[in-house]
Amino acid sequence: MEPKAAIDAFAALAQETRLSVFRLLVQTGPNGLTAGDVAASVGVPASTLSHHLGILERAGLLRSWRMQRQIFYATDYEGTRRLLAFLMQDCCQGRPELCGTGLTDLAACCPEQVP
Repeated sequence: MEPKAAIDAFAALAQETRLSVFRLLVQTGPNGLTAGDVAASVGVPASTLSHHLGILERAGLLRSWRMQRQIFYATDYEGTRRLLAFLMQDCCQGRPELCGTGLTDLAACCPEQVP
């Protein structure tokens, strides 16, 4: 991951509503939630939420897909892995195996994406 992409991802998460949305969708898993369900869960009007979802999606942290008239949102696990790998790439003087199994466990926790 390029530093600019990492900065964009961190900037996207550096806002309370977007951080809440991201955490909610991480907890929800790869099937995601409709935009309406996300709005209800975080207590934000749909018009405001749309802006936040767009920022998270452009940062590579969320993905969306349409099913009939509904738009679903879920964590982009590959984008999230890239961000975490960027953070940890120089761990322990370039020897991440010394950091323990944390990175391996982290990669295993992110399920494969659906739709």
